[in-house]
Amino acid sequence: MRIADFSRILAGPYATMLLADLGADVVKVERPGTGDDTRAWHPPADHDGTSTYFLSVNRNKRSLTLDLSTEVGREQARALVAGADVVVENFRPGTMERLGLGHQELRARHPRLVYCSISGFGSGAGAAIPGYDLLVQALGGLMSVTGTADGEPVKAGVALVDVITGLHASLGILAALRHRDATGQGQRVEVNLLGSLLSAMVNQASAFAVAGVVPGRLGNAHPSIAPYETFPTADRPIALAVGNDKQFAALAEILGEPGLAADDRFRTNTDRVAHRTELREILTRLLGSRGADHWSTVLLAAGVPAGPVNGLDEAFAFARRLGLPGIVEIPAEAADGDHLGPSRQVAHPIALSATPARYLLPPPSLGRHTDEILHGLAPDPSA
Repeated sequence: MRIADFSRILAGPYATMLLADLGADVVKVERPGTGDDTRAWHPPADHDGTSTYFLSVNRNKRSLTLDLSTEVGREQARALVAGADVVVENFRPGTMERLGLGHQELRARHPRLVYCSISGFGSGAGAAIPGYDLLVQALGGLMSVTGTADGEPVKAGVALVDVITGLHASLGILAALRHRDATGQGQRVEVNLLGSLLSAMVNQASAFAVAGVVPGRLGNAHPSIAPYETFPTADRPIALAVGNDKQFAALAEILGEPGLAADDRFRTNTDRVAHRTELREILTRLLGSRGADHWSTVLLAAGVPAGPVNGLDEAFAFARRLGLPGIVEIPAEAADGDHLGPSRQVAHPIALSATPARYLLPPPSLGRHTDEILHGLAPDPSA
């Protein structure tokens, strides 16, 4: 499967990288001279000065530079699409149409084409609103439930909405390809950041849709479960994710206060949520006697979900201890000396028994594959 990838920044490139890992031939179309904006988003950068942001979502792709402001560039793009199964783009709505690369025009020539458009706020009344992740987190309500009750709204620590939207885009593409397998017909896939965020707000969004509840900020606490938050210990914070009464009884036993589970304030989850403040004060006092690693060890052994708040270095080390890949190495023979970035990459998250993810190409230097791609493009007979 070949993907003509006109996307840049994060949502589109993340979607196409996931598909490239699973076997798709992804041709990344970039502007001559500058390429994807994220190439210049640093620090941090690798030893060649390329942003680690760009490196994070562009492995297993070939880079083709085309000047879409020229007729020659647009003709080359149409030739690329003629040999592609999927087009992915995240320009502002209407841009691809002005370039002669819109869905209707391309599908008229290539009825089997799957055409995926990613936008910030849809192609209607929100088409002119820039689709930056921070803006979507603010307008979409995520920041209203992130942060402490007495503090300011806070964004997630990564561009979470872009990542979720990329996942939705890849799922939509796969569904459209399955439909094409059955009918021979392609279709348009449209995803937007706002819609993806509202869907991903799950229980918080449902609270409003079903019960009219507008949730607020609870810090690390959960609106429907307790204790389900972080607590201080003798050295660093620990997360407790107690999801049922059995786990709470085990927690109380380990902390040396088994009577807590029979206390009318804490007997059931509903009781614990209603008396969240009193419960937090008690647990904070009890957990303060030992460090987070001690509590994590004994609580997990008793079946209580618990763990320290790790840094990324500790998180990758934890994955290694569990036998999970975490970081993978792109094989040395795949690197020909003309590429960007280190061979170390974060592993693909999906494990498949028959067709596992592959790691063949490091993130490409700008225009690295232009000549070989243009040489291999057959002219579009319908042009």
